[in-house]
Amino acid sequence: MKNVIIGTAGHIDHGKTTLIKALTGRDTDRLREEKERGISIELGFTYFDLPSGRRAGIIDVPGHERFIKNMLAGAGGIDAVILAIAADEGVMPQTREHLNILSLLQVKKGIIALTKKDMVDQEWLEMITEQVREETSDTFLENAKIIPVSSINGEGLQELIAEIDSLTETVKEKDSREVFRLPVDRAFTITGFGTVVTGTLISGSINEGDKIEIYPRKTETRVRSIQVHEKNVKTAYAGQRVAINIANIKLDEIRRGDILAQPGRMEPTMMLDARLEILKNADKIIDNRDRLRFYHGTSEIMCRVVLLDREELKPGEGAFVQLRLEEDTACMKGDRFVIRTYSPMLTIGGGTILEPNPPKRKRFKEEVIDELKIKEQGNPAEIVERYLIQNSDKFPEKKTVLKATGNVTPELYDKIASELLEKQLIFEFRLGEETYMLHVKYLRDVETKLTELLKSFHKRNPLKSGISKEELRTKVFENIKPRLADMVFGYFEANGIIRLENQYASLSDFKVQFNRQQEHIRDVILQEYKKNRFNPPRLLELVEANRFDRNQCQEVFNALIEMGELMKIDEDIAFLKDAYDEAVVLLRKYIKEHGSIQLGQFRDLLGTSRKYAMAFLEYFDQNKITKRVGDNRVLF
Repeated sequence: MKNVIIGTAGHIDHGKTTLIKALTGRDTDRLREEKERGISIELGFTYFDLPSGRRAGIIDVPGHERFIKNMLAGAGGIDAVILAIAADEGVMPQTREHLNILSLLQVKKGIIALTKKDMVDQEWLEMITEQVREETSDTFLENAKIIPVSSINGEGLQELIAEIDSLTETVKEKDSREVFRLPVDRAFTITGFGTVVTGTLISGSINEGDKIEIYPRKTETRVRSIQVHEKNVKTAYAGQRVAINIANIKLDEIRRGDILAQPGRMEPTMMLDARLEILKNADKIIDNRDRLRFYHGTSEIMCRVVLLDREELKPGEGAFVQLRLEEDTACMKGDRFVIRTYSPMLTIGGGTILEPNPPKRKRFKEEVIDELKIKEQGNPAEIVERYLIQNSDKFPEKKTVLKATGNVTPELYDKIASELLEKQLIFEFRLGEETYMLHVKYLRDVETKLTELLKSFHKRNPLKSGISKEELRTKVFENIKPRLADMVFGYFEANGIIRLENQYASLSDFKVQFNRQQEHIRDVILQEYKKNRFNPPRLLELVEANRFDRNQCQEVFNALIEMGELMKIDEDIAFLKDAYDEAVVLLRKYIKEHGSIQLGQFRDLLGTSRKYAMAFLEYFDQNKITKRVGDNRVLF
């Protein structure tokens, strides 16, 4: 069944609360001060059973200018409005301000109720009707039905009920498949139950027992029980007025302005990118960094408005802005907001949030404006792709992308990701349970950086088989876990860009190139190491015996180690790789036959010196080939 929220709007003492009582039989004023003064101060809530069988939630808002922030806390979740205008007074200041607020929040449906019909004659009523039609021209209510009513004698009420029923049929149903969000408009305690919060469920659904998170402070809790229109339910859906009993949260830990939502779906922020529109009839020009009041959901926060492409914003104009808040908030792309002046408090504009967690923007940057244009006009696929283009260097996980791209559901995201994968615009990487999507533009940039770094390295170090992967990671990536960087290295190796061997990286087509003298040195080293398999000469001995340049000989020696032809087992000791492999075979065979081996036995087995035998055994211990038990070695 479609769930609809109807709100009231209008000037103080124009009969909103009295009209709701006449329609529903219930008084939405609950405070003693409200009853004593005869005015609404806080939001009032009830429900309305329509002739069609639909049950509509009702939010009754205060009309006094001092309580506009309370009105705003209720207006954000309504689907349709009853604009109450007293027939004996006509359109008044708060009528206009409420109408402006509803327009800024993009409420699309409404009815105009001319209340207190019993207090005027027909001629006056016709004059007021004409004035109302003129005042509402060029607004979403310009074609709304105007129904004169009397809450005292009941005149016009049946016609109003029929029109409400008809109107709710045309209201677009909220999507219960979207992310669950409920801005808190009231919090209180009930003895024996604990903390209860109320609000309008603006998207998604919530079940008894679900885990939820309180934003912006990011406190996790659980739903104990749910009420909709004073009845216990197991599930509540978008478009319903909901009361939720939450677990393990004290009253002072939650307040109006907080938001209940699915865990991990939003991130607190003190900056927002937005499109801001100033009302045509606003009596204010916005200058860069003006201090204003920001209203979103049920919250009111002071902010500075940074104009990104101009020095001032005049009435009737719109612009991209960054709102820098004085407190944390949490929101999603596409959320509407309202802006009021600091003092005197007047509604002057509002708009749409384009990026809920932006970096600090610099003004007059063409690329920033282009990015915000895409976020304003783009479809979900364009928004997801744009986010990945800009943030692949941070290796965003799926949950991070979902937070940043607003009300994109996991199902829609998976569909978008699948299409982008098919077009080879992104590539998927999995590490454990996490999935990372990196855009091809980022991978191309990394490829360019990799090849330039490796070309430069090979030119400077022609005898080195490659740069260490650890060093390459620090040069290519910033603040990325090694396993993530290795994942990308693997991608480039699979695509024939680089080669990875023994913790070294090189260009795939790179080969160590020895000059004539270096080739001679290499041949001499290898000949001497083959001739003396387990008693190799020290490098310095080769230098002195052959009158080699010491530095050049060291470079060739290091290159042979990196190439895997020599095996370095100590700071000053290396063997031919096949001599090392033979030593391991002989060791294993001896221990399997005799149970263990001692240093002297291993020395005699290889026909080498105690120094080299000890170097071998210590290396084997370090690499878990053997382990020492007293004076013996056994297999690990």
